[in-house]
Amino acid sequence: MKKLQVWLPLLFAIVMIIGMIIGFRLRGNIRPSSIFMAHKPTPVQEVMDLINMNYVDSIAADTIADGAIDGMLSHLDPHSVYIPPADVSEMNEDLQGNFEGIGVEFQIFDDTVNVMNVLAGGPSDKADLKVGDKFLKVGDSVVAGNGITNDRIRKLLRGLGSSQVTVSLVRIGSPTPLQVHITRGTIPLPSVDVAYMVDKETGYIRINRFSETTHAEFARAIMQLQKEGLQRLILDLRGNGGGILQESIECADDFLDGDKLIVYTVGARSPRAEYRCRRDGLFEKGKLVLLTDEGTASASEVLTGALQDWDRATIIGRRTFGKGLVQQPFQLSDGSSLRLTIARYYTPTGRSIQKPYNKGHEDYNEEVMKRFHDGEVLHGDTTTRHAGPAYRTLGPEHRTVYGGGGITPDLFIGFDTSTFSRSTTTLYIDGTLSRFIYAYYIQHLPAFRNYKSPADFIAGFHDEDGLWKGLGYYAAKDRVNLASIPPKEKDVLKHRLKALMARQIWRTEGYYEVSNADDPVINKALEVIRK
Repeated sequence: MKKLQVWLPLLFAIVMIIGMIIGFRLRGNIRPSSIFMAHKPTPVQEVMDLINMNYVDSIAADTIADGAIDGMLSHLDPHSVYIPPADVSEMNEDLQGNFEGIGVEFQIFDDTVNVMNVLAGGPSDKADLKVGDKFLKVGDSVVAGNGITNDRIRKLLRGLGSSQVTVSLVRIGSPTPLQVHITRGTIPLPSVDVAYMVDKETGYIRINRFSETTHAEFARAIMQLQKEGLQRLILDLRGNGGGILQESIECADDFLDGDKLIVYTVGARSPRAEYRCRRDGLFEKGKLVLLTDEGTASASEVLTGALQDWDRATIIGRRTFGKGLVQQPFQLSDGSSLRLTIARYYTPTGRSIQKPYNKGHEDYNEEVMKRFHDGEVLHGDTTTRHAGPAYRTLGPEHRTVYGGGGITPDLFIGFDTSTFSRSTTTLYIDGTLSRFIYAYYIQHLPAFRNYKSPADFIAGFHDEDGLWKGLGYYAAKDRVNLASIPPKEKDVLKHRLKALMARQIWRTEGYYEVSNADDPVINKALEVIRK
């Protein structure tokens, strides 16, 4: 009997392991069924086996499996997604905040890869690559005149850190092609697009997503602006689709004092988890305005909801996307990944920001477009659009706020439709605008080198008419007639040209600093914050 007592647990463990092995189904996932059912295949597995053994044509097993997984997920929420092995690395780059590459921005014009920007201090900068260089070959692969695509050139340029790639190129002023040897390195993907002082007391920071490096970037930006006299802050989250929840929580902690609740999450199989302030923040005092639009989603809504619930910030712009679901990544055996929704998040008042998805994925995905069609983004949202309950904010103002469909701003600013004529749209879609900016910059490079900063460029560059005339000649080659563009739209485009030229020189920092000078949402934010 004693021997049986000793061997019985071991025997049971062996049976469990065998059952788990037999229970492997669909792309290596372990089925959570009983070991006694592991021998009985599911209908899904039976169908897959029958197809593999009897189907009239040969078909890749992965194709069937991927379709089966997508079919299962279609019955869940719109944000539970399966990521094939080939796409996992690229999907993770935005969250990691970096990748391994050579550190250039490029665009393909006329079937040629053109270097648009070179990252200062990056691998290409160290190898003396120049803006205006045109690639002929990357390694042994010809990349000019053969229908090269963005994805193809990206894969050729990226690789393991410290590995070397040789690029053959044509350079302006050089009579013969050059060969440049570049040692790949870690290339940052900044989540803070720009941080600068608008005036002596007012700062501006734009965050494009929440990655592993966001709070560190944000903290550096805040501390730098404080050295320059920061007393009031405009935080721009327009177009920020979210990312890592913890990073947005860390940013919220910088604005809220004490142990205030920032967000909590609850799921059917995930107990309530609260996230509270736990340290002294970098900007707990001082006026704060936060900018949102229909592209502000997920982790961005966590930050927005917390600051609105505590009456810490004035929210300006348009209603946010309405994503209040938390995804957890699960690595699968073949290198693929499943991002599965495990909980909902709730703002400090108890609001769920998640908009309904009970009419199917297609209806859910088209919801934002419906805001354009029904005029909401032009004329504003009202409480009548909210199916969710009303709440009172927890700060001193005790204002009414709503859940169940994004966050409605305190002050609405409509979408600007002044650049929607056919000619303007053609300039963007056909790439005419991008090609012109690049060509104009290369032709006037010595003059642009005289500007040392975006602020210097704003104050010193006044040749908007010259830019416009140049664009007119350039667009005519693509059969686009700028004479048909209305006067108001022309003024908007002229300012956009200047902002795009600043982007060519200083990347996102230049673009937003110049663009913001004529942005109605920024102007309203300045008006509010200066009061």
